[in-house]
Amino acid sequence: MASSGVEPRAAIVDQLSLMQPNSAFVETASELLEQAGYAVDYYPGENVTVNFYRNLPAHGYALLILRNHSSLTGTDAWATDDASLYTTEPYDETKYLDEQMDRRLSIVSYNEGGPEYFGIAPDFVRSSMSGRFDETTVILMGCDGLRSDVAAKAFLQKGAQAFISWSGPVSAAHTDAATERLLQRLLIDGLDIQEAVTQTMGELGPDPDYGSSLLFYPPESVTSGLGQGYATR
Repeated sequence: MASSGVEPRAAIVDQLSLMQPNSAFVETASELLEQAGYAVDYYPGENVTVNFYRNLPAHGYALLILRNHSSLTGTDAWATDDASLYTTEPYDETKYLDEQMDRRLSIVSYNEGGPEYFGIAPDFVRSSMSGRFDETTVILMGCDGLRSDVAAKAFLQKGAQAFISWSGPVSAAHTDAATERLLQRLLIDGLDIQEAVTQTMGELGPDPDYGSSLLFYPPESVTSGLGQGYATR
């Protein structure tokens, strides 16, 4: 792929930094991205609000790393198998009323009876995010991102080219280690997505506590070149 002369950009969205910080992961991931020719933006947890997600496509990131808590959308009668991304914005029943009524926003909590926050449901990605992703590769490090393909399809419908996440619950320690290995395989070794995910799983295995596996979508995602710096854009 010919170089466009434009430096590709990547973002690390570290929503977990407020509760499960890992500065070593951030440092290693940033070094791998910079080594591969990316300019890196870092967003700590306090930045991760509803409107932060709303405007995310407009930044033009080629690679988006969401070190983000996520869980299945909804509860009780309307629970689903698709994932909502957590914000750090406290839930307020008087805000974003249309998006709450349309279930583009969900209510999430880390513990039953604990503080409630706004969650970003797949319909928010499809209908409330401004602009479009530019063939972005999205790595959702949180739980349940690919328990179903609903969240992945929402990002692809918004212009992303590939979505990588977990089949179920995953610990912060395991997803941090696996994502470091995945970035090494994608960015430095130059493997395509299928090869990089397969090698990462072969080397580190499923989450030892929950048994969840790292997956990718769509199944034909074999895009190479994430480690080719300027040639990626």
